[in-house]
Amino acid sequence: MHNTRVLIAYGSKHGATQGIAEELGAALRSDGFDAMVMPADRVDDVSGYDAVILGGAVYAGRWHVEARRCARRHAGQLRQLPVWLFSSGPVDDSAEQRDIAPVRGVARWMQRLGAREHITFGGALTEETPGRIAHSLVRHGKGGDFRNPECIRRWAHHSATQLASPS
Repeated sequence: MHNTRVLIAYGSKHGATQGIAEELGAALRSDGFDAMVMPADRVDDVSGYDAVILGGAVYAGRWHVEARRCARRHAGQLRQLPVWLFSSGPVDDSAEQRDIAPVRGVARWMQRLGAREHITFGGALTEETPGRIAHSLVRHGKGGDFRNPECIRRWAHHSATQLASPS
């Protein structure tokens, strides 16, 4: 049991990315980490953590605004910590078929923060997703929940292994 504190912060529009963050937190806790999951806009300070995972939904090629703001607000401290980034977005199984490169803005944050890694997870667009466009897509058979808990947990364990071993 190690008392390594990991913050998982997320920017989520309709809850799908929050679900991914919670799955990451549960997996890290099962690996013995002290993992805290919270919305990116609620992060006041990252100095109490040993590592940070920051994620956001991607809409129209842009990372969620709260994920970007969190990265900007805490960039100085984040550069001193092990950081991983994740995106959620594709409403199909493409994230399981191949690695999806981060969108341009996220790639820039990876460089600015010295992030160790980025991964894209499938997103979700379901009956519960609010909005006219979302409802239309679901009605036309374009929706679904493409978050794969197994892939999410595997990446969490992979990140935990990197964190547990000295770099």
